[in-house]
Amino acid sequence: MAEGGEREELLSPSPVSPAKRLCSWPSPQAHHPRGSSGAASGGVGGVGGCCLAPGARPHLQPESLLDCAAKTVAEKWAYERVEERFERIPEPVQRRIVYWSFPRNEREICMYSSFQYRGGPGAGAAGGAAGASPAEEGPPPPPGAAAPTGSAPGAAAAGTSPGLGTAAGAAGGGGEGLPFRRGIRLLDSGSVENVLQVGFHLSGTVTEAATTSEPAVTYKVAISFDRCKITSVTCGCGNKDIFYCAHVVALSLYRIRKPDQVKLRLPISETLFQMNRDQLQKFIQYLITAHHTEVLPTAQKLADEILSSNSEINQVNGAPDPTAGASIDDENCWHLDEEQVKEQVKLFLSQGGYYGSGKQLNSMFAKVREMLRMRDSNGARMLTLITEQFMADPRLTLWRQQGTSMTDKCRQLWDELGALWVCIILNPHCKLEEKSCWLQQLQKWSDLDICPLEDGNYGHELPNITNALPQNTSHSPDSLSRPRRTVFTRAIEGRELHWQDSHLQRIISSDIYTAPACQQESERLLFNSQGQPLWLEHVPTACARVDALRSHGYPKEALRLTVAIINTLRLQQQRQLEIYKHQKKELLQRGTTTITNLEGWVGHPLDPIGCLFLTLTEACRLNDDGYLEVSDMNESRPPVYQHVPVATGCPNSHESYLSLALEVALMGMGQQRVMPEGLYAQDKVCRNEEQLLSRLQELQLDDELGQTLQKQCILLLEGGPFSGLGEVIHRESVPMHTFAKYLFSALLPHDPDLSYKLALRAMRLPVLENSASTGDSSHPHHMVSVVPSRYPRWFTLGHLESQQCELASTMLTAAKGDTLRLRTILEAIQKHIHSSSLIFKLAQDAFKIATPTDSSTDSTLLNVALELGLQVMRMTLSTLNWRRREMVRWLVTCATEVGVRALVSILQSWYTLFTPTEATSIVAATAVSHTTILRLSLDYPQREELASCARTLALQCAMKDPQSCALSALTLCEKDHIAFEAAYQIAIDAATGGMTHSQLFTIARYMELRGYPLRAFKLASLAMSHLNLAYNQDTHPAINDVLWACALSHSLGKNELAALIPLVVKSVHCATVLSDILRRCTVTAPGLAGIPGRRSSGKLMSTDKAPLRQLLDATINAYINTTHSRLTHISPRHYGEFIEFLSKARETFLLPQDGHLQFAQFIDNLKQIYKGKKKLMLLVRERFG
Repeated sequence: MAEGGEREELLSPSPVSPAKRLCSWPSPQAHHPRGSSGAASGGVGGVGGCCLAPGARPHLQPESLLDCAAKTVAEKWAYERVEERFERIPEPVQRRIVYWSFPRNEREICMYSSFQYRGGPGAGAAGGAAGASPAEEGPPPPPGAAAPTGSAPGAAAAGTSPGLGTAAGAAGGGGEGLPFRRGIRLLDSGSVENVLQVGFHLSGTVTEAATTSEPAVTYKVAISFDRCKITSVTCGCGNKDIFYCAHVVALSLYRIRKPDQVKLRLPISETLFQMNRDQLQKFIQYLITAHHTEVLPTAQKLADEILSSNSEINQVNGAPDPTAGASIDDENCWHLDEEQVKEQVKLFLSQGGYYGSGKQLNSMFAKVREMLRMRDSNGARMLTLITEQFMADPRLTLWRQQGTSMTDKCRQLWDELGALWVCIILNPHCKLEEKSCWLQQLQKWSDLDICPLEDGNYGHELPNITNALPQNTSHSPDSLSRPRRTVFTRAIEGRELHWQDSHLQRIISSDIYTAPACQQESERLLFNSQGQPLWLEHVPTACARVDALRSHGYPKEALRLTVAIINTLRLQQQRQLEIYKHQKKELLQRGTTTITNLEGWVGHPLDPIGCLFLTLTEACRLNDDGYLEVSDMNESRPPVYQHVPVATGCPNSHESYLSLALEVALMGMGQQRVMPEGLYAQDKVCRNEEQLLSRLQELQLDDELGQTLQKQCILLLEGGPFSGLGEVIHRESVPMHTFAKYLFSALLPHDPDLSYKLALRAMRLPVLENSASTGDSSHPHHMVSVVPSRYPRWFTLGHLESQQCELASTMLTAAKGDTLRLRTILEAIQKHIHSSSLIFKLAQDAFKIATPTDSSTDSTLLNVALELGLQVMRMTLSTLNWRRREMVRWLVTCATEVGVRALVSILQSWYTLFTPTEATSIVAATAVSHTTILRLSLDYPQREELASCARTLALQCAMKDPQSCALSALTLCEKDHIAFEAAYQIAIDAATGGMTHSQLFTIARYMELRGYPLRAFKLASLAMSHLNLAYNQDTHPAINDVLWACALSHSLGKNELAALIPLVVKSVHCATVLSDILRRCTVTAPGLAGIPGRRSSGKLMSTDKAPLRQLLDATINAYINTTHSRLTHISPRHYGEFIEFLSKARETFLLPQDGHLQFAQFIDNLKQIYKGKKKLMLLVRERFG
């Protein structure tokens, strides 16, 4: 059907009800075809180049009047209506009606045999008119209606493209297992045979070729059809799926491509009517004989009923005929297996997001959109079935009972479900009773407690779909109070929307609609200053209209309304600029604003900006080959666009739809909007913005688009509080970092100054920079204000900060070598980025870019990296950060790359950057290392300067934190005597304070290693005074240090050993350790001969004399005390270990002359005290007597 015919009927403000049908007109002319309309319809699928059978009449040869009329009647009228209307229908006419009643458009067969197909922008609507049922069409055009302006959407492409089989074969790639492709292969291989059409019934056999594992199988296929729609299918393969099997596809395509090779018979009732009694009896008997096992019982039953005068079968006239087509009252729609749809959706939902179920459900949603675009009534029917299964999902009840939110993937599926229902409710050609039925069902679903809310948490925050929200000032909390809003609420609100507005009708029906020369007062608001029409409606609602038009196969009308909406947005933007100019001075003085948009277009449930963008870009999309590509995946080639001039009545307009697409995307994403409440709503804002940007990146920015980009960026910068990039914005505005990153990269080749200005403006993150006042009445989230809390509930704050970092990194990379720009960017980073980890990442990125491996270092960017590193040090100095050591090491590396002055600078200002430990152990140590000196190629004065700074730093750190830095200070100062003495004195002074024995022992060992044994002894003595070893700590880590200290004192001489032993006796109570010390001290002092002024006599030291007598007594006492301690809680399994312990004790007891008597007395005491432990005492007696 011609676009001008059908579309003008559907969308014109006609007083005739859309429910009227052609066949309901009482006039005698009702049965005549409607001129070229019918021919156009047929040409979409059946008479076009792709569907002609070999030897058929050439495309350019005019059709006969009989064929023209038969095509229209076959498409629009039930055959029963034709029979009622005319007493006698000539057989040639019957044959042509039956012939043309089979579907003529392969796209429709494809639609019902694959999840998705891809063609050009109009491909989905191709054949839509041919496939539309009378119930889906509007009334005839009223008198004086506009003449047809074009063909049905996609009709031209369908009529001139190559055959579908060729197309599918050429498409290649994915989808080889789809029923449609398999059906084509079966058809091409000659597997379809015995094709017979009897009336409105097609039958045939399809043979699957033999394989290595299976023999050839032949399936019987039967198809019933009516008014160019398949109404039922039967196949012997037993296929259980939503879509037709490959055998049904093969038979259908055979009938479409080779109609002249199909045996055509009239409905069987017509054949029977021509038989006499004998012929009828013979016919029936032969039929029963041929199939007596199957039909004999049924035949006998029917014969009995016919012979009975009271039977039900004799109460009605005539008899059913399955080949005679549908009756008048039958619903005219394509065959759809409802049970399979339910089962498939239920299965996908039960998988809970696994095994690609989300992708499968999205494919089903895409199939619904495809059906809507073809104006197929099954679109709404299939969506209803899907929704029923979604509402029956048991997880909804579980989530509600547990108070948990549904998964992110599930939320996205529900969003798409709600958006599809909005499209269906706004269907411009649906009947009122259909719309009412849908609304009742939606209301029923929406009223259920388990029905998901629109935004997951705060269903009352967004305004009604039919109310435009004022784009300025504050609102009282009560004015925004709304009832509970579910995913179906917007579709339900669509009941108030209609298409009868005369201004709307003129917009969508004509490209040349402009303001009249003499305008009334009420008409002035409907046009801009250039006379172009405006559509003043709530923006998301207006865009929902566009989506409905586009989804239902009205691309031109959707395009016209889109242009009117964009002109409205432009006018609104201009007025906002004027408002801001009057308020600019006051706003800049205050630095804050209460102006905000509570409803953003990006992340909106209706996706208004995405809808407008897709509508405009589809009009500019180039089709590579013009053929239909069938796929079961969502993958597609990158789109290619061309500039298409905007069809307008204004002669001075030189815009293209592509430039409008770019402009509206920039306006939408640059809109100032408040961050919504709730995790899902905030995540959706980010996700929707990324989707829009990915589409924008598909555009190749030529000069025209570059000019559009520059113009819109200037307007966004000057937009004040109405723009997200304005000078003053609301504290809780959605940040523009991701958007600005795209703008910066796209604008840089065209206008560098503007690109940097815009990106620097976008660097801010007001929610972290501005504190909301206690009485801030403009707070858009009407909650109790928590003044101490700096942050609102921004669940995506981490993601937003990372995008801020990405924007800064992009600018740093682009500004490499430009000192002035880098300085400006650095200031913006230091002012606006509040995360030390992200600034560190920026510093690392800048360092990597500044020091490429294959070219020279860029000093300007390297200095920026160093500045950022210094800021990170300052930010993390007093806070815990697990990457702090990595940060410190990196900063020293960066400073080394910058040069010796940078190293000197950080050494001199260490107290503002590092802790004393970091400064001595990492910074100073690395700065004076041999590797650094070689890396910088330092001369002697530079090395001395660096070493002097390191020594000064070391002494300062040792004074501030001697416990951690004393050893490092001594190491750094060891080459300078004065500094070394100072560091040593600091260590001695701190030894009496908070230093631990392990720290002192470590320093003492270092002093011995450096050749200062007396100083080491002094430090070891101080360490001993801090130590306390209990009787059972025989594995204490300090034991080695104690043994080393005793060996050191022993090596220094008797006096030093005598000074240390009292400290050992006081600090060590472990008998085994004391006995070990005693044993070591009795031998010759290790290294005594190596100490100047000390000479050894070579004799063993006596334990009966000082200084070892005191140590011996302490050791014996320790053994006695330890023995009693162990016996208080000893178990039989430790008896053997205890006996070995006593053996070691005896060795110590025997050292003095009277030791054997003392040990015997000790054993006797044990036997007396612990005589109750008979088994143990028996072991003691056996070993020691």
